[in-house]
Amino acid sequence: MRLTTKSRYGTRMILDLAMHSENGHIPLSEISKRQNISLKYLEKLIRKLRDAGIVSSRRGPAGGHMLCRSPNRITVGDIVRTLEDGSAITDCSEKDEKLCGICNQAGECLSQWIWIEASKAMFERLDQITISMLLDNRQTFIQDARTYITKR
Repeated sequence: MRLTTKSRYGTRMILDLAMHSENGHIPLSEISKRQNISLKYLEKLIRKLRDAGIVSSRRGPAGGHMLCRSPNRITVGDIVRTLEDGSAITDCSEKDEKLCGICNQAGECLSQWIWIEASKAMFERLDQITISMLLDNRQTFIQDARTYITKR
């Protein structure tokens, strides 16, 4: 399973807000420039994050966006659930139906258990990773990612 750009870009946007909002609300145009993400795309993401209570928005000359809660109370799991519209990695691991829309074996398929367990494990881990944890350990995590990629 691959997470969509919604989760990846949304997480980058939340990290950017956490790093730069000490002086108040941040315009999306600034985040767009720093993160090299389309402003239109960020506008779509910010709506969902605002509706979920992760960010707040203010209009006007001093307007922009900021986090609604402390970075140590926002997890990557919160962001992914919000932007991916759920916490299942497959259709059959979130619906109690005979036909999930993709597979004609849903409800009778032993492999459904695998996808439910994988979804639970992924979100248990994502729920342990807070925005403040990422920021506090930025260099270590960047190096860990580089090491992992080169060993593959």
